[in-house]
Amino acid sequence: MYAFTGVSTGSSPIGGLVRDAAGNLYGVSSYSVFELTLGSNGVWTQQSLHNFIGGSDGAYPQSQLIFDKSGNLYGTTYTGGNHRGSVFELSPGSNGVWTEKILHRFSPSGGDGVFPGYGGGGSLVLDASGNLFGTTAQGGASNAGVVFEVTP
Repeated sequence: MYAFTGVSTGSSPIGGLVRDAAGNLYGVSSYSVFELTLGSNGVWTQQSLHNFIGGSDGAYPQSQLIFDKSGNLYGTTYTGGNHRGSVFELSPGSNGVWTEKILHRFSPSGGDGVFPGYGGGGSLVLDASGNLFGTTAQGGASNAGVVFEVTP
């Protein structure tokens, strides 16, 4: 269907895919959130919705994305600049540009968790009130991981 080429389109897609009502596919690669759209010619095209470069918003998204009822995407980054990963929201704009919002940065100390969504596992769960739940591979009181809740 689609082959990643590296720098311009990302690489190492991990974490699975999620599909919208129109049949478009969304996922994460080594440093970006992407959308795959099927054209009328039967060819899939890739668009990067957001690139994570390791700054304040994090680096290496790995968990499977989830949608809310409004069409926002949620996911986690494995690590980040001076923190231990993040929980993010991407909201679609009317002009096709997606806006990123960081909902939580895991502290450098690791007390609230380390490596959310590590290895493509641990996708977020969304409840009816809009709260997000997930897991981390490490951190917490025993450094054995945590279950966390983020209220956007």
